[in-house]
Amino acid sequence: MAPIKPVQKKQKKSRLRRISDWLHLWLGIASGLVVFHLGITGCIYAFQHEITEFIHKKEFFVEVPAKQQTLPLSTLKANAEKLLGGTKKITFITTYKAPDRAWEFGSYKAGDQTAFWYLDAVEHYDIVHINPYTGRATMVSDYKYEFFSIIKMLHWSFLINHPIGQQITGWATFIFVFLLISGIIMWWPKNLKKSNFDKSFKVKWKAKFKRVNYDLHNVLGFYVMTICLMLALTGMVWAFKWFQTTVYVVASRSITPPKRDVAKSDSTKTISAVPFDVAFEQAKQKFKDKARIGMSPASGKGDGVIYATGYPGDETYWNFDVIQFDQYSGKFLSRKNQADKNAGEAVIGMNYDIHVGAILGLPGKIMAFFASFIAASLPITGFIIWWGKKKKKKNRAVAES
Repeated sequence: MAPIKPVQKKQKKSRLRRISDWLHLWLGIASGLVVFHLGITGCIYAFQHEITEFIHKKEFFVEVPAKQQTLPLSTLKANAEKLLGGTKKITFITTYKAPDRAWEFGSYKAGDQTAFWYLDAVEHYDIVHINPYTGRATMVSDYKYEFFSIIKMLHWSFLINHPIGQQITGWATFIFVFLLISGIIMWWPKNLKKSNFDKSFKVKWKAKFKRVNYDLHNVLGFYVMTICLMLALTGMVWAFKWFQTTVYVVASRSITPPKRDVAKSDSTKTISAVPFDVAFEQAKQKFKDKARIGMSPASGKGDGVIYATGYPGDETYWNFDVIQFDQYSGKFLSRKNQADKNAGEAVIGMNYDIHVGAILGLPGKIMAFFASFIAASLPITGFIIWWGKKKKKKNRAVAES
């Protein structure tokens, strides 16, 4: 007679583990739709730069003449304002070191800031691309309704201008961080035997749908956990002022806010030349090693200054130097370099480029894209797992009755 094997009792989970599993389930269900939304819009936005340049290649790039002499920036600015009807003022300009790039002249004006919807809170947001050698426009775009601008604001706050929009996305992201951590606790294999290793690190594609879905949730969730955690935490920097302050304090190891060096223009010192052009020529000399220069005309009161920002890359924003010029004389007033910033300023400045993956170039964007796509799938695969267990319990109850 064959010996009867003792029945192994299933080890009971600790109370802390049961609480973690329960919270993972119900918080996941509560935040699932928002996480799905953030993941999908993040996927779409990941390659917005590459897609836009590909679609508008003829408008973004120009023929380079033998004599690479660009027209004065003030003339190009005036041309852009004329194309916008003469009533809209150019508020920011992007020029490129690459000789074959069209320059961008933007006009932005806020609308009703008490409006509930984003589109009602923006009066206008237009971009004019101009050939810097001829002064002719290659494209005029209404960025208020531009596809990727809408996607960005959907991702940001569901197109809601009211603070509740960012609170919804912010707290859903906060919950998502907990789900990532609790998910790793649930995923963690008890031992690294080959059978457990395969279950934890491989998707069993030939299995039934229920098993494949389970693996897609657990295995893929594990592989993108670190990237998703980075995307979520950088998203929370924008959603919550307290979180941004915490990141700054931890990075800078100081509770003292960064010093803001704001110079003032002197209206008594004027010149016959165009100060804006004088400032731009100086900026080009001081930013010889930069890939692009952003110019912002003076705004505000009469002592406002011209800002010039130099970026080393064609797309990233985190590593930049800022120069201030007098709006009446074009005189150099002050400069703040990336190296002058404390660690807190540097980390906060990196936030956007980390969030979209651009800080690592194309490989970073690819990682951000797939992490966002898998993040969007987790609420779906998780819901299917829960629904399957619920249905199984119901069938078992019916069978026993």
